[in-house]
Amino acid sequence: MPTGTQNGRHPAGPRCAAIVGPYLSGKTTLLESLLLVTGAIARRGTAKEGNLVGDGSAEARARKMSVQVTPASTSFLGESWTFLDCPGSIEFWQETMNALMVADAAVVVVEPVVDRAMTVAPLLHFLDEHAIPHMIFVNKMDETETRVREFMDALQGVSERPLVLRQVPIRRGEAIEGYVDVVSERAYRYKPGQESDLIPLPDELQSREKEVRQGLLEKLADFDDKLLEQLLEDVVPPKEEIYRHLSSNLAEDRIVPVFLGAAERDHGVRRLLKALRHEVPDIAATANRLGVKPGDGPLLRVFKTLHQPHAGKLSFARLLRGKVKDNATLGQDRIGGIYRMVGEQQTKLGEAAAGEVVALGRMEHTRTGHALGANGDAGGEAGAFAAVLTPVYSLAIVAEKRADEVKLSGSLAKLVEEDPSLGVELQHDTHEHLLLGQGDIHLQVAVDRLKSKFNLPVATTRPQVPYKETIRNGTKHHARYKRQTGGHGQFADIHIEIKPLPRGSGFVFSESIVGGSVPRNFIPSVEIGVQDYLKRGPLGFHVVDFAVDLQDGQYHDVDSSDMAFRTCAGMAMREAMPKCGPVLLEPIFQVEIAVPNAYTARVQRLVTGRRGQVLGFDAKPGWAGWDLVSAHMPQSELHDLIVELRSLTLGVGTFTCAFDHLQELVGRLADQIVQARNAAQAAQ
Repeated sequence: MPTGTQNGRHPAGPRCAAIVGPYLSGKTTLLESLLLVTGAIARRGTAKEGNLVGDGSAEARARKMSVQVTPASTSFLGESWTFLDCPGSIEFWQETMNALMVADAAVVVVEPVVDRAMTVAPLLHFLDEHAIPHMIFVNKMDETETRVREFMDALQGVSERPLVLRQVPIRRGEAIEGYVDVVSERAYRYKPGQESDLIPLPDELQSREKEVRQGLLEKLADFDDKLLEQLLEDVVPPKEEIYRHLSSNLAEDRIVPVFLGAAERDHGVRRLLKALRHEVPDIAATANRLGVKPGDGPLLRVFKTLHQPHAGKLSFARLLRGKVKDNATLGQDRIGGIYRMVGEQQTKLGEAAAGEVVALGRMEHTRTGHALGANGDAGGEAGAFAAVLTPVYSLAIVAEKRADEVKLSGSLAKLVEEDPSLGVELQHDTHEHLLLGQGDIHLQVAVDRLKSKFNLPVATTRPQVPYKETIRNGTKHHARYKRQTGGHGQFADIHIEIKPLPRGSGFVFSESIVGGSVPRNFIPSVEIGVQDYLKRGPLGFHVVDFAVDLQDGQYHDVDSSDMAFRTCAGMAMREAMPKCGPVLLEPIFQVEIAVPNAYTARVQRLVTGRRGQVLGFDAKPGWAGWDLVSAHMPQSELHDLIVELRSLTLGVGTFTCAFDHLQELVGRLADQIVQARNAAQAAQ
């Protein structure tokens, strides 16, 4: 299998690294520093000024946070690189996953805060699950008093792979003024805006440096018997051999190198760039890891779609194999421009080669996640892609202007095309259109995009809960409908019996007519009349789990009709159902909540505090130190569950749910729900 270093030479050709990490860790600031150091930009942007390369959209600037993946291409020492700045908020996790699936490696940016080490656990698990090589860049080292040893212990507790510390900080008091590279055993002092100065290794760091270096070698020796023998014989391996081990083990996702710095001051950024240059595998190794089938033709994976108000559609893609030229046909689309991106700045290209990240214009039939080759769909050749996340939050959505209702569905479809973790659903019981996603901010951004991109302002509300109602008792009822208005009149007479059914039975209609008291051709009209009533029972909700049997009746040769019997059936139901002990039913969902086991007890209290019933908990398969809490919870309590759950678990907790059953709801809460329903219907 190809590795990061072959025959002592680092990989050549365009490479791609995704910059990922928790919210506020400083990913976009690191991107800014990388672009400044490599000369892609002449001046560093700031969130305050709203000119960061990674936060180019209006929605990102308004919130001072990344809300979508941003490609930025540059070069370092004559080699081409594309950095993918990924959102840190868990609500935009789909963007991050999609970007990681096309990257050669990831740079995981973290803050040196022991209590926040847990926030990176889901990200590290995803990287290991997909064997994606990754390094950790501990940012904001200039602002911390936390000792590296303490933070490394906390990080190792959430990493399934061994962490390999590559630097020892040089401190002056509490300030960090440089570092010691434990492989080269050289010391450097940071120099603002320039490469660090080489300085003598401080005497007070001699023992610490040797301790860290020995720990690095021992972890590498776990994967190489020859190196283990050298260590046992006290033979010091050459530096070149150590670098080779680091590169090969990084490419195989066996180890996680850890670097230190402060992106806002460019501290440690050049050292990170050099490590990326020498140790990150190339596109051939990445294609092999993804399971890309060999071949000569072009093969690319689309990881992001963007609809621009005036420039049209752009499809961001990584070329995994071969070359592609402008105006070439891929499947149903002819490429309408190939662009290299630095944020929102575009440079038009005539062609792109394997390894490059480009934006393709006017690929109207191409969607996020599509793999394309010369003959169209090439999904079978490109290996797996990131799964689409299940929604955990929803809002009811309606166009503010009635004239915009026609184009709402088309605009929403484009939003879902841009971000597959969004969803649109029609709730049949409440007749609401629901916008589904990963959280409140996620949907707020989607709503803002509807207005800014499609000139489509919308109003959002909390979705209604599709309550049902049923009956506890049965009854028999006689109803007669008679009306004479001149000419033919209207006449129908029926005897029905109503009975409750077990939960989940739905509605059952039957007839036991004898002697033709109701002609056969009118019986279907009686059933239709009963079904008309089901939409709104005595409490105002859809009625379920009961049976109606038509037992007797009368008709008139001239005045009876289908409409008369349908009307009579509805009348019978309105008169009889209030006598049957109507009761409210609320939907109960089966919920699976995934959290670190340190939060399991808190989550159980959260469930019971929301009228839920904890069914038990167990270890989450494949996740060391995580639990799955199973519970039954009312649907009305699930709307903002994700908000409180994330607040409770430093943003890492999540859940899945599915409808389980309907359950009777009585008491004050039920009375309030019925009153609110009746008031809403009266206002219509």
